[in-house]
Order: sequence, then C-alpha cells, then structure tokens
Amino acid sequence: MTNPSDWYTAADVPEAAFHGTARGLGVTGQGEPGGAVFTERLKALYAVAGTLIGMAGGLPMPVLEGRWWVQDLRPHQEVPRDEWYWHLFLKLPGTVEPALADQAREAARGSAAGVEQVQLVTFTEGRCVQMTHHGSFADEHRSLTRMAAFMAEHGLVPSGLHHEIYLTGLGDGDPEGLRTILRQPVRPAR
Repeated sequence: MTNPSDWYTAADVPEAAFHGTARGLGVTGQGEPGGAVFTERLKALYAVAGTLIGMAGGLPMPVLEGRWWVQDLRPHQEVPRDEWYWHLFLKLPGTVEPALADQAREAARGSAAGVEQVQLVTFTEGRCVQMTHHGSFADEHRSLTRMAAFMAEHGLVPSGLHHEIYLTGLGDGDPEGLRTILRQPVRPAR
C-alpha cells in the first residue's frame, strides 16, 4: 500500500493504495468530455482557482482531477460519452479556509460562465486500486482492464467513483506523452 501522502504518485502497474480525505474546488456536470458544458465548467473552475491562488498569496495551480460515473449498470465504456457524469476537482492545501474559497468565487463572477457552480468540496477516497496510465485517453481501457484483473485477483470490487488525476493536463500536445493516474476506490467482494 502507498503512503497516504502520495496523492500524485502511482506505479505503472496496478497497486493497492490508501488515500484519505481531499478538499478543494469542484464543479459537477454531465456530457461529453471536451463538450460545451464540460469546457464551460472547466473554465469556471480555473477562473475561481486563479482568483483564489492570487488571494492566497501565490499557491501553485493544483493538478486537474476528474471523478466519473454513469447512471446505469453498464460499464462506462459502453455508455455514450454524452451520458457521462463528472466532477472536476482541484485539490487545495488544508490551510485554505472555506471563507477564502467563497470570496474567490464571488470575485471571479463575470470572468467566466458558470462560476456560481464552483464549490468547495470534500471527499474521502479510502482503499483503492490505482496505476499510472501512459498514453491517450482512448487507450485507458487497457489500463482499466489490468486494474480489474488486479481487483479480481485480490478479491476486491469497486466501491466509489472512478478517479483520474491528469498529471500532464488534458492532452493539448502529443497523446502518447499523457500521464494519468487512474484510481478506483474498492472494498472486499462479499
């Protein structure tokens, strides 16, 4: 198991990990990744984060994360992308007070559509299976298949939202250079 402080680290092969509580700015939506709603909410998230960073005295810009789900029992790869739900997230240090996040959201109004949708959120990850995926998002299914085999071998089943941490961004450059932590909260199979 990894150290709980290693939020931004995962092996290149599936591994068990434990991650505690995370707090940061988040925005939720539904639709195609890269589509109009996704892009609008992403811009709003960064508008509030940029304002907050300036107000907090120059914190580094957090790494973008996404938590994904679908509303039926099909594997998410079989669900049309416009039916996906997502929660985009920027993890903040624990020293950032909730009042500062509220002030940043108010100050960012007018700088991007949807700023009012950005909230300070907290979630707990717990026990996970994770790995670093190298390459395009279209090839993630290969890494997810390896993670599923690891879970089956260790008697684990998913117990939370699929989580991605975009170590190299969302892919404006060469897709083969992308590095994304894939993380799946798990529990023992019954």
